Amino acid sequence: MSVVASPSNRSAGAVPVPKSHTDYFGTPDAGWRQRLHTVVFRSDTPAGLWFDKVLIVLIVASVLVVMMESMEALPAWLHQTLAVAELVFTGIFTLEYLARLLCVRRPWRYARSFFGIIDLLSILPTYLALLVPGLHVLIDVRVLRLIRVFRIFKLTAFVMEYQTLGGALAASWRKIMVFLSVVLMIVLVMGTLMYVIEGPAHGFTNIPTAVYWAITTMTTVGFGDITPKTDLGRLIASLMMLLGWGTLAVPTGIVTAEMSWQRRVHEVPALQTPCPGCGSRDHSLHARYCQHCGSLLDMPAPESVQSATMAPHENHSSSATAGGSRAG
Repeated sequence: MSVVASPSNRSAGAVPVPKSHTDYFGTPDAGWRQRLHTVVFRSDTPAGLWFDKVLIVLIVASVLVVMMESMEALPAWLHQTLAVAELVFTGIFTLEYLARLLCVRRPWRYARSFFGIIDLLSILPTYLALLVPGLHVLIDVRVLRLIRVFRIFKLTAFVMEYQTLGGALAASWRKIMVFLSVVLMIVLVMGTLMYVIEGPAHGFTNIPTAVYWAITTMTTVGFGDITPKTDLGRLIASLMMLLGWGTLAVPTGIVTAEMSWQRRVHEVPALQTPCPGCGSRDHSLHARYCQHCGSLLDMPAPESVQSATMAPHENHSSSATAGGSRAG
Protein backbone atom coordinates (compact mmCIF):
# COMPACT_ATOMS: atom_id res chain seq x y z
CA MET A 1 0.00 0.00 0.00
CA SER A 2 1.43 3.34 -1.02
CA VAL A 3 1.69 5.79 1.86
CA VAL A 4 2.52 9.44 2.34
CA ALA A 5 3.92 10.64 5.65
CA SER A 6 4.95 14.11 6.76
CA PRO A 7 8.28 14.66 8.49
CA SER A 8 6.55 15.05 11.84
CA ASN A 9 4.78 11.72 11.37
CA ARG A 10 8.04 9.99 10.50
CA SER A 11 9.76 11.31 13.59
CA ALA A 12 6.88 10.47 15.88
CA GLY A 13 6.40 7.01 14.42
CA ALA A 14 2.81 7.69 13.43
CA VAL A 15 0.96 5.42 11.07
CA PRO A 16 1.25 6.84 7.52
CA VAL A 17 -1.80 8.14 5.74
CA PRO A 18 -2.97 6.08 2.74
CA LYS A 19 -2.11 7.79 -0.50
CA SER A 20 -5.67 7.46 -1.77
CA HIS A 21 -6.93 9.70 1.01
CA THR A 22 -4.51 12.53 0.25
CA ASP A 23 -3.95 12.36 -3.49
CA TYR A 24 -6.74 10.41 -5.13
CA PHE A 25 -9.70 12.29 -3.65
CA GLY A 26 -7.82 15.55 -3.17
CA THR A 27 -7.06 17.16 0.20
CA PRO A 28 -8.07 20.83 0.59
CA ASP A 29 -5.14 23.18 1.13
CA ALA A 30 -6.59 25.23 3.99
CA GLY A 31 -9.76 26.45 5.66
CA TRP A 32 -12.72 24.65 7.18
CA ARG A 33 -12.68 21.98 4.46
CA GLN A 34 -9.18 20.94 5.44
CA ARG A 35 -10.16 20.76 9.11
CA LEU A 36 -13.26 18.74 8.22
CA HIS A 37 -11.14 16.45 6.02
CA THR A 38 -8.81 15.82 8.95
CA VAL A 39 -11.72 14.72 11.13
CA VAL A 40 -13.59 12.67 8.51
CA PHE A 41 -10.73 10.94 6.68
CA ARG A 42 -7.68 11.12 8.92
CA SER A 43 -8.09 8.36 11.48
CA ASP A 44 -4.46 8.88 12.55
CA THR A 45 -5.50 12.05 14.41
CA PRO A 46 -7.30 12.08 17.80
CA ALA A 47 -10.39 13.81 16.39
CA GLY A 48 -10.50 11.53 13.35
CA LEU A 49 -10.07 8.41 15.49
CA TRP A 50 -12.95 9.38 17.76
CA PHE A 51 -15.11 10.25 14.75
CA ASP A 52 -14.56 6.83 13.18
CA LYS A 53 -15.13 4.98 16.47
CA VAL A 54 -18.44 6.78 16.99
CA LEU A 55 -19.35 6.01 13.38
CA ILE A 56 -18.72 2.30 13.93
CA VAL A 57 -20.99 2.32 16.99
CA LEU A 58 -23.73 4.06 15.01
CA ILE A 59 -23.44 1.56 12.16
CA VAL A 60 -23.74 -1.42 14.50
CA ALA A 61 -26.66 0.19 16.33
CA SER A 62 -28.50 0.96 13.08
CA VAL A 63 -28.13 -2.63 11.87
CA LEU A 64 -29.46 -3.91 15.20
CA VAL A 65 -32.43 -1.56 14.87
CA VAL A 66 -33.29 -2.96 11.43
CA MET A 67 -33.00 -6.53 12.72
CA MET A 68 -35.28 -5.81 15.67
CA GLU A 69 -37.75 -4.00 13.42
CA SER A 70 -38.32 -7.25 11.50
CA MET A 71 -39.55 -9.01 14.68
CA GLU A 72 -43.35 -8.93 14.58
CA ALA A 73 -43.65 -10.10 18.19
CA LEU A 74 -42.46 -6.74 19.53
CA PRO A 75 -45.11 -4.32 20.80
CA ALA A 76 -46.37 -1.53 18.56
CA TRP A 77 -44.82 1.28 20.62
CA LEU A 78 -41.39 -0.32 20.29
CA HIS A 79 -41.82 -0.61 16.51
CA GLN A 80 -42.61 3.10 16.37
CA THR A 81 -39.53 3.88 18.46
CA LEU A 82 -37.36 1.77 16.18
CA ALA A 83 -38.79 3.50 13.11
CA VAL A 84 -37.93 6.92 14.57
CA ALA A 85 -34.44 5.68 15.48
CA GLU A 86 -33.93 4.49 11.91
CA LEU A 87 -34.85 7.92 10.58
CA VAL A 88 -32.37 9.50 12.98
CA PHE A 89 -29.61 7.11 11.90
CA THR A 90 -30.37 7.81 8.25
CA GLY A 91 -30.18 11.56 8.87
CA ILE A 92 -26.80 11.19 10.60
CA PHE A 93 -25.38 9.02 7.83
CA THR A 94 -26.70 11.41 5.21
CA LEU A 95 -24.89 14.32 6.86
CA GLU A 96 -21.74 12.20 7.09
CA TYR A 97 -21.95 11.32 3.39
CA LEU A 98 -22.40 14.96 2.43
CA ALA A 99 -19.49 15.92 4.68
CA ARG A 100 -17.23 13.44 2.89
CA LEU A 101 -18.21 14.96 -0.45
CA LEU A 102 -17.67 18.52 0.76
CA CYS A 103 -14.22 18.03 2.29
CA VAL A 104 -12.50 16.61 -0.79
CA ARG A 105 -11.49 18.43 -3.96
CA ARG A 106 -12.74 15.61 -6.19
CA PRO A 107 -16.18 14.67 -4.76
CA TRP A 108 -17.31 12.81 -7.89
CA ARG A 109 -14.25 10.58 -7.66
CA TYR A 110 -15.09 9.74 -4.05
CA ALA A 111 -18.74 9.09 -4.96
CA ARG A 112 -17.61 6.48 -7.50
CA SER A 113 -15.14 4.81 -5.14
CA PHE A 114 -15.87 1.60 -3.23
CA PHE A 115 -16.56 3.31 0.09
CA GLY A 116 -18.48 6.10 -1.62
CA ILE A 117 -20.87 3.61 -3.22
CA ILE A 118 -21.28 1.73 0.07
CA ASP A 119 -22.01 5.01 1.89
CA LEU A 120 -24.66 5.89 -0.67
CA LEU A 121 -26.26 2.44 -0.57
CA SER A 122 -26.46 2.65 3.22
CA ILE A 123 -28.86 5.61 3.10
CA LEU A 124 -30.80 4.99 -0.12
CA PRO A 125 -33.09 2.18 1.17
CA THR A 126 -34.68 4.43 3.79
CA TYR A 127 -35.56 7.08 1.23
CA LEU A 128 -36.69 4.51 -1.32
CA ALA A 129 -38.86 2.82 1.33
CA LEU A 130 -41.00 5.95 1.35
CA LEU A 131 -41.94 5.11 -2.25
CA VAL A 132 -41.74 1.30 -2.13
CA PRO A 133 -42.59 -0.14 1.32
CA GLY A 134 -40.42 -3.06 2.37
CA LEU A 135 -37.14 -1.85 0.92
CA HIS A 136 -35.98 -0.64 4.34
CA VAL A 137 -34.74 -4.15 5.13
CA LEU A 138 -31.94 -3.54 2.63
CA ILE A 139 -30.44 -1.16 5.17
CA ASP A 140 -28.42 -4.14 6.41
CA VAL A 141 -25.98 -3.21 3.64
CA ARG A 142 -24.57 -0.81 6.23
CA VAL A 143 -22.74 -3.72 7.77
CA LEU A 144 -20.35 -3.49 4.79
CA ARG A 145 -19.21 -0.14 6.13
CA LEU A 146 -17.60 -1.99 9.03
CA ILE A 147 -14.76 -2.69 6.60
CA ARG A 148 -13.49 0.69 7.78
CA VAL A 149 -12.56 -0.97 11.08
CA PHE A 150 -9.35 -2.23 9.46
CA ARG A 151 -8.26 1.36 8.90
CA ILE A 152 -9.63 2.79 12.11
CA PHE A 153 -7.92 0.51 14.59
CA LYS A 154 -4.66 0.40 12.62
CA LEU A 155 -4.88 -3.34 11.96
CA THR A 156 -2.19 -3.07 9.33
CA ALA A 157 -1.46 -6.79 9.54
CA PHE A 158 -5.02 -7.60 8.47
CA VAL A 159 -4.83 -5.04 5.67
CA MET A 160 -1.57 -6.55 4.39
CA GLU A 161 -3.05 -10.06 4.50
CA TYR A 162 -6.08 -8.80 2.61
CA GLN A 163 -3.82 -7.29 -0.04
CA THR A 164 -1.86 -10.53 -0.29
CA LEU A 165 -5.05 -12.56 -0.75
CA GLY A 166 -6.42 -10.05 -3.25
CA GLY A 167 -3.17 -10.15 -5.23
CA ALA A 168 -3.20 -13.94 -5.26
CA LEU A 169 -6.81 -14.02 -6.51
CA ALA A 170 -6.07 -11.41 -9.18
CA ALA A 171 -3.00 -13.32 -10.37
CA SER A 172 -4.79 -16.67 -10.55
CA TRP A 173 -8.18 -15.60 -11.92
CA ARG A 174 -7.51 -17.13 -15.33
CA LYS A 175 -6.80 -20.54 -13.80
CA ILE A 176 -9.89 -20.25 -11.62
CA MET A 177 -12.05 -19.32 -14.62
CA VAL A 178 -10.73 -22.33 -16.54
CA PHE A 179 -11.53 -24.54 -13.55
CA LEU A 180 -15.06 -23.09 -13.24
CA SER A 181 -15.67 -23.61 -16.97
CA VAL A 182 -14.70 -27.28 -16.60
CA VAL A 183 -17.05 -27.63 -13.62
CA LEU A 184 -19.81 -25.97 -15.64
CA MET A 185 -19.35 -28.42 -18.48
CA ILE A 186 -19.44 -31.36 -16.06
CA VAL A 187 -22.71 -30.28 -14.42
CA LEU A 188 -24.29 -29.59 -17.82
CA VAL A 189 -23.39 -33.03 -19.11
CA MET A 190 -24.34 -34.80 -15.88
CA GLY A 191 -27.57 -32.84 -15.55
CA THR A 192 -28.61 -33.70 -19.08
CA LEU A 193 -27.71 -37.34 -18.51
CA MET A 194 -29.75 -37.49 -15.30
CA TYR A 195 -32.71 -35.90 -17.10
CA VAL A 196 -32.58 -38.69 -19.66
CA ILE A 197 -32.11 -41.46 -17.05
CA GLU A 198 -34.53 -40.33 -14.32
CA GLY A 199 -37.04 -38.25 -16.27
CA PRO A 200 -39.94 -36.10 -15.03
CA ALA A 201 -41.41 -39.00 -13.08
CA HIS A 202 -38.63 -38.73 -10.49
CA GLY A 203 -38.53 -34.95 -10.23
CA PHE A 204 -36.14 -34.18 -13.10
CA THR A 205 -38.80 -32.26 -15.02
CA ASN A 206 -36.40 -30.41 -17.34
CA ILE A 207 -32.69 -29.95 -18.03
CA PRO A 208 -32.27 -26.74 -15.94
CA THR A 209 -33.77 -28.57 -12.94
CA ALA A 210 -31.41 -31.48 -13.53
CA VAL A 211 -28.46 -29.08 -13.78
CA TYR A 212 -29.56 -27.52 -10.47
CA TRP A 213 -29.48 -31.00 -8.92
CA ALA A 214 -26.04 -31.63 -10.41
CA ILE A 215 -24.68 -28.39 -8.91
CA THR A 216 -26.04 -29.12 -5.43
CA THR A 217 -24.71 -32.67 -5.62
CA MET A 218 -21.27 -31.78 -6.93
CA THR A 219 -20.83 -29.08 -4.28
CA THR A 220 -21.80 -31.71 -1.66
CA VAL A 221 -24.73 -29.58 -0.49
CA GLY A 222 -27.51 -32.01 -1.38
CA PHE A 223 -30.74 -30.31 -0.33
CA GLY A 224 -32.69 -33.51 -0.87
CA ASP A 225 -35.57 -31.91 -2.74
CA ILE A 226 -34.67 -33.99 -5.82
CA THR A 227 -33.17 -37.46 -5.50
CA PRO A 228 -32.48 -40.16 -8.07
CA LYS A 229 -34.59 -43.31 -7.81
CA THR A 230 -32.96 -45.63 -10.36
CA ASP A 231 -29.80 -47.63 -9.70
CA LEU A 232 -27.92 -45.98 -12.56
CA GLY A 233 -28.95 -42.55 -11.35
CA ARG A 234 -27.72 -43.30 -7.84
CA LEU A 235 -24.41 -44.53 -9.26
CA ILE A 236 -23.94 -41.27 -11.17
CA ALA A 237 -24.90 -39.31 -8.07
CA SER A 238 -22.30 -41.18 -6.00
CA LEU A 239 -19.59 -40.47 -8.58
CA MET A 240 -20.51 -36.79 -8.62
CA MET A 241 -20.30 -36.58 -4.84
CA LEU A 242 -16.81 -38.09 -4.86
CA LEU A 243 -15.84 -35.82 -7.73
CA GLY A 244 -17.14 -32.86 -5.74
CA TRP A 245 -14.72 -33.55 -2.90
CA GLY A 246 -11.85 -33.49 -5.36
CA THR A 247 -12.92 -30.28 -7.09
CA LEU A 248 -13.08 -28.41 -3.79
CA ALA A 249 -9.31 -28.71 -3.46
CA VAL A 250 -8.47 -27.31 -6.91
CA PRO A 251 -9.21 -23.59 -6.41
CA THR A 252 -7.74 -23.75 -2.90
CA GLY A 253 -4.51 -25.19 -4.29
CA ILE A 254 -4.36 -22.57 -7.06
CA VAL A 255 -4.73 -19.63 -4.67
CA THR A 256 -2.42 -21.14 -2.04
CA ALA A 257 0.33 -21.71 -4.62
CA GLU A 258 0.00 -18.13 -5.83
CA MET A 259 0.17 -16.80 -2.26
CA SER A 260 3.29 -18.88 -1.59
CA TRP A 261 4.91 -17.53 -4.74
CA GLN A 262 4.14 -13.92 -3.77
CA ARG A 263 5.52 -14.54 -0.29
CA ARG A 264 8.77 -15.86 -1.76
CA VAL A 265 9.05 -12.92 -4.16
CA HIS A 266 8.54 -10.29 -1.46
CA GLU A 267 10.46 -12.12 1.24
CA VAL A 268 13.13 -10.05 2.99
CA PRO A 269 16.54 -11.71 2.58
CA ALA A 270 17.98 -13.06 5.82
CA LEU A 271 21.54 -13.28 7.04
CA GLN A 272 22.97 -16.72 7.67
CA THR A 273 25.24 -15.60 10.51
CA PRO A 274 24.79 -18.15 13.33
CA CYS A 275 23.64 -16.96 16.73
CA PRO A 276 26.34 -17.47 19.41
CA GLY A 277 23.65 -18.53 21.88
CA CYS A 278 21.40 -20.97 20.04
CA GLY A 279 22.98 -21.27 16.61
CA SER A 280 19.89 -20.20 14.64
CA ARG A 281 20.49 -18.47 11.31
CA ASP A 282 17.14 -16.96 10.24
CA HIS A 283 17.81 -13.34 11.23
CA SER A 284 16.83 -10.23 9.34
CA LEU A 285 19.54 -8.15 7.74
CA HIS A 286 19.56 -5.43 10.39
CA ALA A 287 18.87 -7.57 13.48
CA ARG A 288 21.14 -6.96 16.48
CA TYR A 289 19.67 -9.61 18.79
CA CYS A 290 18.54 -13.17 18.16
CA GLN A 291 14.78 -13.49 17.79
CA HIS A 292 14.85 -16.91 19.51
CA CYS A 293 17.14 -16.53 22.55
CA GLY A 294 17.88 -12.80 22.66
CA SER A 295 21.66 -13.14 22.41
CA LEU A 296 23.68 -10.33 20.90
CA LEU A 297 24.53 -11.13 17.28
CA ASP A 298 27.92 -10.59 15.66
CA MET A 299 27.11 -7.73 13.32
CA PRO A 300 28.60 -8.31 9.84
CA ALA A 301 30.47 -5.66 7.96
CA PRO A 302 28.36 -3.23 5.91
CA GLU A 303 29.67 -4.70 2.65
CA SER A 304 28.44 -8.14 3.81
CA VAL A 305 24.95 -6.79 4.35
CA GLN A 306 25.02 -5.09 0.97
CA SER A 307 26.20 -8.26 -0.76
CA ALA A 308 23.48 -10.30 0.98
CA THR A 309 20.87 -7.81 -0.19
CA MET A 310 22.15 -7.71 -3.74
CA ALA A 311 22.64 -11.47 -4.08
CA PRO A 312 19.03 -12.30 -5.09
CA HIS A 313 19.07 -9.52 -7.67
CA GLU A 314 22.41 -10.64 -9.07
CA ASN A 315 21.24 -14.24 -9.26
CA HIS A 316 18.10 -13.16 -11.03
CA SER A 317 20.10 -11.00 -13.48
CA SER A 318 22.63 -13.74 -14.17
CA SER A 319 19.91 -16.31 -14.77
CA ALA A 320 18.12 -13.92 -17.11
CA THR A 321 21.38 -13.24 -18.98
CA ALA A 322 22.12 -16.96 -19.24
CA GLY A 323 18.62 -17.60 -20.49
CA GLY A 324 19.04 -14.86 -23.10
CA SER A 325 22.38 -16.27 -24.28
CA ARG A 326 20.87 -19.74 -24.55
CA ALA A 327 17.97 -18.34 -26.51
CA GLY A 328 20.43 -16.58 -28.80
